[in-house]
Amino acid sequence: MQDGKIVIRGAREHNLKNVDLEIPRNRFVVITGLSGSGKSSLAFDTIYAEGQRRYLESLSSYARQFLERMEKPDVDTIEGLSPAIAINQKVSSHNPRSTVGTVTEIYDYMRVLFARCGRVFCPQCGKPIARQTVQQITDEILSLPQGSRVLIMAPLVRGRKGEYRKLLADLFKNGFARVRINGEIFDLEEWENIELDRNKKHDIDLIVDRIIIEEDIERRVSDSVEIALRYGKGVLKVGIWEEGSIKELLFSERFACVDCGVNFPEITPRMFSFNNPYGACPRCSGLGFLAFVDPDLVVPDYSKSIDEGAIVPWDHLDPESYWGARVRRAFAARGIPTNRPFRDLTEEERHFVLYGNGVFEGVIPILERKLANAQDWWEQEEIAPFLSTRVCPECQGDRLRKESLSVKIQGFSIGDLSRLTIGELLEFFENLSFSGNEAVIAEPVLREIRSRLGFLKEVGLEYLTLNRSAATLSGGEAQRIRLATQIGSGLVGVLYVLDEPTIGLHPRDNQKLIAILKKLRDLGNTVIVVEHDAETIRNADFVVDIGPGAGEKGGRVVASGSPQEIMENPESLTGLYLSGRRCIPVPARRKPPGNEWLVVRGARANNLKNITVSIPLGLLVGITGVSGSGKSTLLYDILYRGLSRMLHGSREVAGDHDAIEGVEYIDKVIVIDQSSIGRTPRSNPATYTGVFTDIRALFAQLPESRARGYKPGRFSFNLKGGRCEACQGNGVIKIEMHFLPDVFVTCEQCQGKRYGRETLDIKYKGKNIADVLDMSVDEAIGFFEHIPTIRRKLEVLQRVGLGYIKLGQSATTLSGGEAQRVKLARELGKVATGRTLYLLDEPTTGLHFADVEKLLSVLLELRDRGNTVLIIEHNLDVIKSCDYLIDLGPEGGEKGGYIVAQGTPEEVAQVPSSYTGQFLREVLQADRKKELCPL
Repeated sequence: MQDGKIVIRGAREHNLKNVDLEIPRNRFVVITGLSGSGKSSLAFDTIYAEGQRRYLESLSSYARQFLERMEKPDVDTIEGLSPAIAINQKVSSHNPRSTVGTVTEIYDYMRVLFARCGRVFCPQCGKPIARQTVQQITDEILSLPQGSRVLIMAPLVRGRKGEYRKLLADLFKNGFARVRINGEIFDLEEWENIELDRNKKHDIDLIVDRIIIEEDIERRVSDSVEIALRYGKGVLKVGIWEEGSIKELLFSERFACVDCGVNFPEITPRMFSFNNPYGACPRCSGLGFLAFVDPDLVVPDYSKSIDEGAIVPWDHLDPESYWGARVRRAFAARGIPTNRPFRDLTEEERHFVLYGNGVFEGVIPILERKLANAQDWWEQEEIAPFLSTRVCPECQGDRLRKESLSVKIQGFSIGDLSRLTIGELLEFFENLSFSGNEAVIAEPVLREIRSRLGFLKEVGLEYLTLNRSAATLSGGEAQRIRLATQIGSGLVGVLYVLDEPTIGLHPRDNQKLIAILKKLRDLGNTVIVVEHDAETIRNADFVVDIGPGAGEKGGRVVASGSPQEIMENPESLTGLYLSGRRCIPVPARRKPPGNEWLVVRGARANNLKNITVSIPLGLLVGITGVSGSGKSTLLYDILYRGLSRMLHGSREVAGDHDAIEGVEYIDKVIVIDQSSIGRTPRSNPATYTGVFTDIRALFAQLPESRARGYKPGRFSFNLKGGRCEACQGNGVIKIEMHFLPDVFVTCEQCQGKRYGRETLDIKYKGKNIADVLDMSVDEAIGFFEHIPTIRRKLEVLQRVGLGYIKLGQSATTLSGGEAQRVKLARELGKVATGRTLYLLDEPTTGLHFADVEKLLSVLLELRDRGNTVLIIEHNLDVIKSCDYLIDLGPEGGEKGGYIVAQGTPEEVAQVPSSYTGQFLREVLQADRKKELCPL
């Protein structure tokens, strides 16, 4: 092994062409290149995968069976590897219980702080809660009505697993007669016969005394209370017999409100956990929201009549069916016309239809009953389209029970602090101090909280709140959270592999992120970043440029070395852009706004501040602003959901706003994102763009096919008949290996071609259907040059820069940028109406400078057809190419949500309060200095 280097020999994963490479250890390394050139194959599928695999192989076979199996990457040797950690863009959790606070573990430290240093207040009267003495507890018990039958108990076990045989034996030896387990009373003389499931949680209360409230028992009660408090470690339960059941009162030597009689259990960290029944709000079970049947989803279109299906759950009220006849009789009895638009019914008639009365059960009570009784997933799925969520009225979204929220530090509950932004929370904890023993207890906890909050602020996430659901984070935000967590861990000698950490980050915050990456390096780690951002590449210690093309034309190391060496290398496309010898030019002219505008009035969802946004139609419009300023809220939560509801009858509820005007100028709204074009390996570019349908139709029209009676379905690998049944059209067969990764072997019957022998006998110009799927787009264009319907669709794929991909390439192997361009190609292949609104969120994710240039040409072509293209973007090359900009800010979170600037890029660049304008001004001035931007 060469000292100080990671030495890779013969890397052939995916499209890598037997790559040999030496990467310096303990350096900040950037791997760049065209989209699809093999960057991720080298960084993640080769270097990280091998590092992770070697670590797992060091574990025992018993331990490995519980871990994700990792296949050995296709590489000859890798020397000098350290234990590897991947920090990618995938959202870490879709669990609604997972929040920013739990993911970063800051909330766990706060739970400890509140349990040890919090002040308890009565949730009813708000007064500080004092400890109760034995005398006070005794007086409370004696105040019960005469004749009350009372159990005085000591809680010994609360919600813990175990058999507790020794505990029961000890209690019997100490002279106690009875114990209450999970609500049932047992005689301790028979403790040997008490069987408890060691894997289930139990509640065990020692019954110290059974008394009837009467005169002259004060001494007995006092003695029993003392014993119960001693065994219960300061906590005591009183059970009062009432009509066959036991009503419980909880007393504590530590916390109880004398005025209201409110008693607190022992203050522990789990009391502040919304994932624990002892802390979670009983109404919403710790979710912070409740599902309810939304009348607007039950009747989404008030212009329809009941006969036309206005009531979606009852869209087919067949008068011949029992249920349909019954409902129609109820409507007729009330004189409700079923042929009149729902909006024309009176308020009373609409209320009867939706909520019913004492005799007739309306549609909403029926759905609520089904929701309450739903046991199976399919029953819940049936009701799900009609459900919305609202903030839990009991905890107001704080997820915790009222007792937990009554513990405060400097007047703030843990729920109050979770609603603060990271920046505000850091300021609070920086100024927080304790005295005496509390200072000793709090010091290590505060140090961890301040440290983690500081790292989150450093990576540009100061606008997030701890109660923000992890499922709502973008890929870039989730990645930077994990990055901040890793810095906090302080590991040394680790190989970190990151996937475009600058995604979703405004240019203003790039330097902060670069400083963090360098800090990781300075700790003694190797940091490998897949990145396209020019500033990040220039700050790297070592750069690897993969290319020269994409797909089969890529997979080679074009250049490697310092950023300066890359810029001086004439073979490096990245170097051409970094050095300025090639760039994306500012448009010679911008398309001016016309008379048609889309106006969103009163937008106030999330952090938007009741703004009115005017969007010119028929232009390339950019929505810019720092991270967390409200861009995605405006684009998706309000605009997309609102327009989908109006234009396509969607049931999704839009974010809070007053109105969307100008809808008459567009006929459809389409989101083009970087999600995969298919969930299974069976999906491919040919099936997604529709060209495979034309190819199958062509093969079905061949004389041999017609003679055999073959239809287009014969040439589908998804249907029985034409496909190979041995592998069911997959081309490979999965063999499960015990303790080893699953092995995929080529199907012996079809030799990986997916089709049966008879289907493969049909040939067009000497090629069968499997041969066609194995062609690249460039090859297929020449092959089908005389078939216009096929050639036109393939030429569109070529125009968006995807000439290198194969027609049958699995959708799961396409990068995000490639998937997005396949979607754009499908849109370009459609007949233009000129009235479509396209929405894109950071379309430059994963794209090289050259790919951005191609993307811009496609977006401008969509615009030139009369469509509107609305994009969220941080890439300055795209921003400067827009016709019109809407800049939100000025900051993220609560300090954002305002319109800072709007107009052409030149106009926005003149606004001093706009961060986007400041960077845009520099870019526009730099471009003006160049007489001609080389192409």
